[in-house]
Amino acid sequence: MSRTENAPWTEPLDAVLREWAQTAAARDKSGGTAFHERGLLRKSGLLRLSIPAQFGGDGAPWSTTLDIVRRMAQVDSSLAHLFAFHHLQLATIRLFGRDAQIRHWLGETVKQGWFWGNALNPLDKSTRALPGEANGYLFDGRKSFCSGARDSDQLLASAFDADGRLLIAVTPTNRAGITVLDDWDNMGQRQTDSGTVVFERVSIAADELLNDPGPLSSPFACLRPLLAQAILSHIYVGIGEGALQAAREATLAQTRPWIASQAERPSEDPYVVAHFGDFWVALQGARLLTERAMQSFDEAWQRGLALTESERGEVAVAVAASKVAAARAGLEVASRMFDVTGARSTTAALSLDRFWRNVRVHTLHDPIDYKVRELGDWALNGRVPKPSFYS
Repeated sequence: MSRTENAPWTEPLDAVLREWAQTAAARDKSGGTAFHERGLLRKSGLLRLSIPAQFGGDGAPWSTTLDIVRRMAQVDSSLAHLFAFHHLQLATIRLFGRDAQIRHWLGETVKQGWFWGNALNPLDKSTRALPGEANGYLFDGRKSFCSGARDSDQLLASAFDADGRLLIAVTPTNRAGITVLDDWDNMGQRQTDSGTVVFERVSIAADELLNDPGPLSSPFACLRPLLAQAILSHIYVGIGEGALQAAREATLAQTRPWIASQAERPSEDPYVVAHFGDFWVALQGARLLTERAMQSFDEAWQRGLALTESERGEVAVAVAASKVAAARAGLEVASRMFDVTGARSTTAALSLDRFWRNVRVHTLHDPIDYKVRELGDWALNGRVPKPSFYS
C-alpha cells in the first residue's frame, strides 16, 4: 500500500491528478506556465504538506512528501517538479534559517497559501550581493534555471558578496527590481518555468538572509542537497512508471502482433512480455532504492543538529545509489517503451515521446557519471561523498 493512501491529503491529491491527466499531453506541446494547474495545487492544501503541524501544516515526513512527488510525476513531471521544489525551498529555510525566520515564513506560507519559487542555482555566480542599508544587500545580476519562479509568491535567491561568500535570501517575487522572464523553451519539462530571473539592485534586508546557521553549516544543514537529489530520483521513477502504464495501455489497445509472431495478441508475444518484465524489474529496483534512501533520510532529519558527519555520509550514499538507479530505469523505460508499442504509437496525437523528453532533460541536472564515481569511491575506498550543493 502506498503511504499516500488513507491519509487526509489522498482525496485532494487524487482530484488534482485526475484533472492534470486530462490536459498533460496538450500542455506538454504548448509549454508555458500552467497557471490553472498551479492554482489547483494552491486550492488543494498540498503546499502545506511538509510544514510542521506547529506552524499549521500537515507535518508529513519527507518520505511521504516525495512519494506524492513520484505519483505526480507519473501524470505530469513538470508539475511534480514545481511541487517538489516548493517544498525544497521550505526545507532550505528550516535547514539554513533561525527559529524566528522558520516560524514566520512557514506560518505565513500556510496563512497566505504561498507558492515558492527557486532562484538559487549555486553554479550561476553572475549575481552579486552589493552592500546595502542596515547590514542588508542589493542583489544584482541574472539567475538561470529558476524553476517555478513564474507565478510564485516568494523566492529563495542567492548571490555572492565581495569576498566570494554565498548568500541566500528570501524575497517576495514581486519586489521592485525583480523580473521573471518567460524564456524557458526546452524539449522536456516544458512547464517547469525553469528560465531566467533578473535582479536589478534588489533590496535584501538583513533579516531576510539565511546566514545563521547558513548554507551547509552542519551535517544537518547538509541534508538540503540530499533532499534535492532524492527529489530527482522520485521524479525519474515516476516518469518511468507513467511511461510503463502508457506503454501497457497502448500495447493492449492498438499494437498488432508482428507477422513472424505466432501470438494472436501482442500481450501473448514472448518478446513483448519479456520487455515488460525488464521494465518492471528496473523500476521496482529503483523504487525500492528510493524508499530505502528516504527511510534513512527521515531518520537523519529527526536527528536534527545531533546528526553526525558519518550519519550524513551514509544517507548521501543511499541517495546517490537511488539517483543512479532511478535515472537509468527512467531513461530505459521511456526510450524502450516503443519496442513494445510499435510504430502506431509514435503518432503525435499520443505524445508518448514526452516521457523520454522529460526524463532526458531532467537527468542532465547534474552528471550521473559523477554520482557513479562517488559510489565507486565508497565501494572501493570507504569514502562517503563530500558535502556540496549536489551531494
